[in-house]
Amino acid sequence: MSDKLFSTRDEPLASEDLAVCRRVHEAICNRLDIDRSSEEAHRLGALIIELYRQGVHDETQLCLLAGGEQG
Repeated sequence: MSDKLFSTRDEPLASEDLAVCRRVHEAICNRLDIDRSSEEAHRLGALIIELYRQGVHDETQLCLLAGGEQG
């Protein structure tokens, strides 16, 4: 049996990681005129965090994958 009970995807994000996700989220919301308190913005945030947890740490790549365009 594995000594590791959780995958790296289960580990909490550090403040630097969250800062990257926040910048990408804000850039996409601004570009697409999405209200940050909307359900759409919440779904976008969840998508960005999931992509980040999957290993996409470059802000440009996150913008491309989450928003369809470069941020």
